[in-house]
Amino acid sequence: MRRLTHLTLSPPSRFARLMIGEKRLAYDPVVPEDPHMHLPVFVDLDGTRCEGLWAIVDHLEGTYSDRPLLPEDARVRGEALRLVDWAMGPFQATITARIVFEKGAQRYTGAMTKRTPDMNVIREGRDVLKLALKGLGEMADRNGYLTCRDCTLGDLAVAAHLSALDYFGEVPWSEFSAASEWYVRMKSRPSFRSLLADRVPGQPPTAQYGELDDI
Repeated sequence: MRRLTHLTLSPPSRFARLMIGEKRLAYDPVVPEDPHMHLPVFVDLDGTRCEGLWAIVDHLEGTYSDRPLLPEDARVRGEALRLVDWAMGPFQATITARIVFEKGAQRYTGAMTKRTPDMNVIREGRDVLKLALKGLGEMADRNGYLTCRDCTLGDLAVAAHLSALDYFGEVPWSEFSAASEWYVRMKSRPSFRSLLADRVPGQPPTAQYGELDDI
């Protein structure tokens, strides 16, 4: 059986889970003994071990190419990959790390340090998030999904972060209708089902987290 070692509220782990779901692959989830190990880690049926997000992305796209998540058009493909890089870089550093890593338990987020949540840091993350949601809504309005009419790796990467933020009710959806409509489409995809079923002991999600028609 395929195996994925991951952390529940870690966006890179969530991104890997969404990719595997979009490829329609069955796997066993594994909880890491050490939350600071290089995660996520995917082991395929033939024993191929992929350690780290980029190794998993390359393996899944190359091995399971019948359900591609990158468009053939070079411009759109480049934009999808730019979104992945942005989500796992600047978005994580300026938004997710300031909110999810502050509020979530370390063993579920993979944050390198943990202290009492700093509300000033959280507020800074919320301000940057609003700017990001405005831009994402404009992209969704223009393209359907973020880069084109189909869901790509870019959509999955951004949605992985937003789903972790949404777990804590930290996304002001009512202020950003276009981004909200896009995210409803994303969370209605079958690949999202396992994420919406997530429950962290002692930190339950907000009521709307698992609702497909309400955010």
